[in-house]
Amino acid sequence: MNRLDPDLLLRGCRVITMDPARPFVESVAVKGNRIVWTGTDAEASRFAVERTRTLDCAGGTVLPGFHDAHCHLFAYVASLRAVDCRPGAVSSISEIRDAISGRASETPPGDWVRATGYSDFDLRERRHPTRRDLDAAAPDHPVRLDHRSGHACVLNSRALEAIGLTSGTLEPPGGTIERFLESGEPNGVLLEMHEYLDGLIPRPSEPELRDAVADASAVLASKGVTAIQDATAGNSIDRWNAFQSMKSDGALRQRATFMPGVANIGSFVRAGLRHGQSSSGLTVGAAKITVTASAGRLNPDAQTLRGIVLDAHRQGFQVAIHAVEAEAVAAAAVAIAAANQVATPVDLRHRIEHCSEMPPDVLADVVASGAVCVLQPGFIHESGEGYIAQTEPEMLPWLYRGASLTGAGLHVAFGSDAPVVAPDPLLGVQAASTRLSDGGTEVGVGEAIAVDDALRFSTAAPAYAARQETELGVIAPGMLADMVLLERNPLEVDPLDIAGIKPMATIVDGRIVWQA
Repeated sequence: MNRLDPDLLLRGCRVITMDPARPFVESVAVKGNRIVWTGTDAEASRFAVERTRTLDCAGGTVLPGFHDAHCHLFAYVASLRAVDCRPGAVSSISEIRDAISGRASETPPGDWVRATGYSDFDLRERRHPTRRDLDAAAPDHPVRLDHRSGHACVLNSRALEAIGLTSGTLEPPGGTIERFLESGEPNGVLLEMHEYLDGLIPRPSEPELRDAVADASAVLASKGVTAIQDATAGNSIDRWNAFQSMKSDGALRQRATFMPGVANIGSFVRAGLRHGQSSSGLTVGAAKITVTASAGRLNPDAQTLRGIVLDAHRQGFQVAIHAVEAEAVAAAAVAIAAANQVATPVDLRHRIEHCSEMPPDVLADVVASGAVCVLQPGFIHESGEGYIAQTEPEMLPWLYRGASLTGAGLHVAFGSDAPVVAPDPLLGVQAASTRLSDGGTEVGVGEAIAVDDALRFSTAAPAYAARQETELGVIAPGMLADMVLLERNPLEVDPLDIAGIKPMATIVDGRIVWQA
């Protein structure tokens, strides 16, 4: 055993390995970036050498590193620097105005002011702010205020002028420009238009972005997150290059899987970047597709969606389809089922992201498709009260299902969709196992899952969803050494207390990247 000569040794811990062959151990040895041994503390004492760094876990619990299967890194980075307009920070449009006005007073006139996280349901006025509200807050600055869902935003008059959006601007496919009834002028509220705005609003400089990414990565590490999958529909070669830069200079400590927007996969192929290709902790992931039914019709329509999925499939790309409404989820399932009839050298494991509304017939379609379902249980906690108030009663039992999906034998993985909700995996585990909103209301009776399943869906299952399970998600010899040390064991506390468990150390590639 001495010849192992480990670089890092974790001892005195309860290790939940996610390995069915050996579910629990006490010690883990790491050499370089790989786990080389697991076993008991007594066994470990035989080969600890002078140069080995020992981490005494003091009875804490070690898990494979948390793996966020669905987030939006740069949007999350921007949210950390933006004016905080989440429900916990503001409760009315007047408070939003005050918060934005305060930031504007510190910002040179003409520079953009960003704010994020508002929820029209949680505001006293129960409506979206408009350009007039934001004009009152910052008449000399262009302002962008993002909705917590990520699917709406509000621009003030200076911002609309800066991007050239007028009463004559045509709505992009799938987007909506809300207008004042009396004049027909845009009222500042834009729905499903983030991609449209992406190239029109100035981006931070490279040094500013690097600093902001480093800050966000530190927050993720403090939550035990060791890997992320960026599911931004507009992901392009330029953004891939930005990710590469953040990885190479150490600003982004987590492993990252980058999903190209489906319209951009041709440019990735031409650049020699194929699905699954990895370098320095950055991997080309699934082709991201968005299908919505929010405007009363599918966009894209079902036939077009099938063609898009089949084309990506034939090019060897897994797809990840954003689908919220029941019609969209069903269309995604049918498109995946059709693509799966065409043989490929590997199992691409096509995915449906969110799967928000799943009545029995839609669930049957998803089961038949063989799709992996990537869910965001944090939504239950953060937005459960709004779902209950705003969802048609007949759809409530089928909202953000959990136990029904696992009972049907579907592969399930968890993500946060940050910045929609905080990238806090333990909050997601608690929400999935209790089904309680932040107001204490149960969302989806009978849909709670076991804590051990919720932990697996936050560690091993995301690796499976990204086709990386031979490298990540399990603590066993030969696997990459990504782990998190928790102060308490999630399997031994009241499920209502899981979100309060504190991470004590986070390890990526065999290195401690964060420690309490």
